[in-house]
Amino acid sequence: MPGKVVSILVKAGDKVTQGQPLAVMEAMKMEHTLSAPRDGEVAELLYAPGDPVSEGAELLRLA
Repeated sequence: MPGKVVSILVKAGDKVTQGQPLAVMEAMKMEHTLSAPRDGEVAELLYAPGDPVSEGAELLRLA
């Protein structure tokens, strides 16, 4: 669903584990925490806090 990035909880180069919170989005007046689908390393952040996001957009890339 479309929304807005509230916060990014990691930075490029961070190692993350499956289930670790990565970002918080606001959509439909609710906040949603997005978690890592697998272990990996944050390769690139594609959005910043305050940015609008369309449905299905990729917020960051895991390596």
